[in-house]
Amino acid sequence: MTAQLVPFPATRRVGLIGRIARQMASYRPDAAERTLWIRLDATRSAMLRKGIPPELVDREIRSLELAIRAKLWMIVMQGGDVA
Repeated sequence: MTAQLVPFPATRRVGLIGRIARQMASYRPDAAERTLWIRLDATRSAMLRKGIPPELVDREIRSLELAIRAKLWMIVMQGGDVA
């Protein structure tokens, strides 16, 4: 019997999403993009090491990226952190 590991949806990791978005908001745009891709690559690697299927990893990483960008947009538009 084999089990398939199903990750907790990355978009529910509100603490991680908020930390990355706040960090990005404090950087220049080019540095913010580098930071985002470094964090996403690290998350992708961790998920793959845990045996999560690559197609599921790709979907979750894309969802995480969109959630971070949405949070960043909220921070920028409201001039500060948004809970």
